[in-house]
Order: sequence, then C-alpha cells, then structure tokens
Amino acid sequence: MKKIFSRPESLTPAPHLYCAGCGHGIIHRLVAESIDELGVREKTIAVAPVGCAVFAYDYFNFDVTEAPHGRPPAVATGIKRVLPDRIVFTYQGDGDIAAIGTAETIHAANRGENITVIFVNNANYGMTGGQMAPTTLIGQKTATTPFGRDAKRDGYPLHLCELLATLKGVAYLERVTVYNPKHIFNAKRAIKKAFQNQIDGKGFSLVEVISQCPVDWGMTPLDSVAWVKDVFIKEFPLGVFKDI
Repeated sequence: MKKIFSRPESLTPAPHLYCAGCGHGIIHRLVAESIDELGVREKTIAVAPVGCAVFAYDYFNFDVTEAPHGRPPAVATGIKRVLPDRIVFTYQGDGDIAAIGTAETIHAANRGENITVIFVNNANYGMTGGQMAPTTLIGQKTATTPFGRDAKRDGYPLHLCELLATLKGVAYLERVTVYNPKHIFNAKRAIKKAFQNQIDGKGFSLVEVISQCPVDWGMTPLDSVAWVKDVFIKEFPLGVFKDI
C-alpha cells in the first residue's frame, strides 16, 4: 500500500507531551511541514524560550537553541547576522513575546531583522499554572485573576499584530488559528509564507496563532475549541495586518 501521509522529516518521533487538546502539537507539525516543503531543513535554526514553547527542541529535527525568557528575537538576531544564509525562527508564547520580551520583539521588528516569528497566543501562562498573560481577555478567569481580568486593575489585552503593524521594519503580520481543519490549512499557508519571506530577504515576519489551552482554561478540549470560535477570536480578529 502506498503511504500518502507520514511524519514530516523536520519532526522527531518523540512522544507528544503537550496537554490533551493543546494546539502546540498542530502548530509544530505545520512549521515542520513548511520547512520540509521549502527544502531548508538542513539550514534551519530555531530559538525556543521558557514556557510551553521550551519543548520545541524535543520535537524539531533540526538545530534548536535555548534563549532566556523573552529574549528569542535578540538571540535570533545574533544568529541570523552571523549566519545570514540560515533560516532562523523563534517559537514563542504570549507571556514570553508580549510581556518579559516586549522590548526584544518591538526592536527586532522595528529594525526589520530578516527572521521569522511563530507566536502562539493561548491567553495565559500555560506552563506555570495558567496565570494572567498580556493577552488574557477582559473578564477571563486565570490563576491570578480568579474573578476575571479587570481593565482598571490589570489593563487591557495586548494586540501584538496591531501594535507591530505601525513599524516600518515589518514585512508581514498575520493572525490565524487552529481550532478546525479549515483554519489549520490557512495557518499552514501563513507560516509557510513567513518562511518564504525570510528566504526572499523581505525582513521581519510574524504569524500569531490563536491556540487552545483547555487544561489551564478549565475546559474540555471540545469546549476550548468552542471558546476560541465564539469568544477568543472576537477579541483577536483573524487576518493579515501587514504584507509588503
């Protein structure tokens, strides 16, 4: 029998350790498929930070280096400038990229660094117990906002794509999601385009992926999918925010 579907070469055969219903596994596969299809696996270097994204080096079958919390864009900048022929990308969560790493993100984007950023937004700090993140919605309950996020006390959700769209150094920004097959296919297209932009030397590209986090949201996987569809993406609308 002819095999028509298999594990991408850019993924290792390691057991999947993410929580049931988490979107990280889907996103990992989309990244791996894109790299395989572009034929750049042997030239690719990923940068993983602290948080759920830290497990990336267990699953990607190419070079992955560790970065301090929030610093992947700075580390990726150094790698890309020293090795400009490599395909360099960061894989980051919302707390990493939009809280402790806000400065690194904004300045790498503003400089137009020719790197790719995969930003997984699940509206909380997933690894450390589900605390409020910069992207937590108003009224959303977390470990540190048990009665819901209050704008007067906690501020408003940070919309990174909209913020970065104002910077001249940015080449491409798109927000996608992975809660159903249609959106998974669209997320694959966006991720592959972000890598192609780097190959073409266009500059800074970021794809924000709205992802389920059922365990820390206190939901079943099915309910978490419904919450993404009915609530999450209404606060964080999908679409292209910049494409030069």
